[in-house]
Amino acid sequence: MKIAVVGTGYVGLVSGTCFAESGNEVTCVDIDVKKVEKLKSGKITIYEPGLEKFFIRNLEEGRLKFTTSLEEGVKDARLVFLALPTPPGEDGSADLKYVLGVAKDLGQLLQEGDYKVIVDKSTVPVGTGEKVEETILAELKKRNVSNPESLFDVVSNPEFLREGVAVDDFMKPDRVVIGTDSEKARSIMQRLYAPFVRQGNPIIFMDVRSAELTKYAANSLLATKISFMNEIAQMCERLGADVDMVRRGVGSDARIGKRFLFPGIGYGGSCFPKDVQALVKSASQVDYDFKILNAVMKVNQTQKSHLTPKVLEYFNNDLKGKKIALWGLAFKPNTDDIREAPSLVLIDELMAHGAEIIAYDPEAMDNVRDQIGDKISYAGNQYEALEGADALVIATEWNEFRMVECERLKKLMKKPVIFDGRNLFDLEYMRDCNFYYVSIGRETLIPEEK
Repeated sequence: MKIAVVGTGYVGLVSGTCFAESGNEVTCVDIDVKKVEKLKSGKITIYEPGLEKFFIRNLEEGRLKFTTSLEEGVKDARLVFLALPTPPGEDGSADLKYVLGVAKDLGQLLQEGDYKVIVDKSTVPVGTGEKVEETILAELKKRNVSNPESLFDVVSNPEFLREGVAVDDFMKPDRVVIGTDSEKARSIMQRLYAPFVRQGNPIIFMDVRSAELTKYAANSLLATKISFMNEIAQMCERLGADVDMVRRGVGSDARIGKRFLFPGIGYGGSCFPKDVQALVKSASQVDYDFKILNAVMKVNQTQKSHLTPKVLEYFNNDLKGKKIALWGLAFKPNTDDIREAPSLVLIDELMAHGAEIIAYDPEAMDNVRDQIGDKISYAGNQYEALEGADALVIATEWNEFRMVECERLKKLMKKPVIFDGRNLFDLEYMRDCNFYYVSIGRETLIPEEK
């Protein structure tokens, strides 16, 4: 099939590349001239494991193209995917100006006899599909196009991509959710996704509004599990229990499952914070107070600051002149995404108390530098960050941080002090290392005098 993907952000670039990998001809459209030129030259603009190999192969074989012209992109396309940003507005609602702006442009481009399926891939509030349809129809009617309703259908096809494993998620989805009332659009979408569900995972068809709500419901439920376990971790610290033991006991219940039960210093990224906030706002617009999600947001914001008082307590509320090494800047491992990252909260809070921060992250340092400049220092590797450090704070659970050599850390640091926001290390190993070790929902280890 010939496909246009409008927007080359995280969702758009992954979706376009993976559609091309399955044999489709894909043209990605973006208004950012520099980004498009970069992509045309074979330089990928996001970090996502496994994506670059597909990107280069399909670019070289001509199945993946890039343009700044919407008209060029959609001219021969049967499907037009809208993978545009829907950032939160000041009131928490999703801002649809980019989605509806492109919808208006499409209404000026659609031609008689050239049916297209317009697919909302962006995460959008319930009712957006209807707004997209109304916007396109309004433009077609201005042009006096006969029978404009026959030229297109609007479909909701929310993405469920996890940053860090997005290629696998797209190529082998747990499920594909498609919202449409059109049999014609349903048949086209069924054919498009058939290669991705050959192992029997379902394509779930439903109405457009239900599909739109499904994405928000899924992300909000996962965010709730995270915040719930962070509250359990708070209880563990006060009761002398071990959150790792509790997590294993709870996660072995098949009704609950093992995933998203790891405590830490809060969730971040482009999806959970925005989607929870947007669902709460949507609820308020229909006079419903979504009490659970309001609590989820409050818990998550508090959790991002969980380590700061523990650091202050250790240093007797005096961080002036203290050098703090920070491992991890991305909101999660295997991505360079720093949106809503807990590390940024830690940086602000520790620096407000006079600390000097030297950070290391395998992928996200350039993005942090672009956002906050040189207010912190950046190390060439995780061990360089530790040289002369008064303490180590861990904000992201990159695999390369998991296997530490205690003696090497002791030689580099002024004192063996770790504040672990992701519970990377086994307590018994840290006890044997004789570190001062603070983690989430577990006992604090105090080194023995030797």
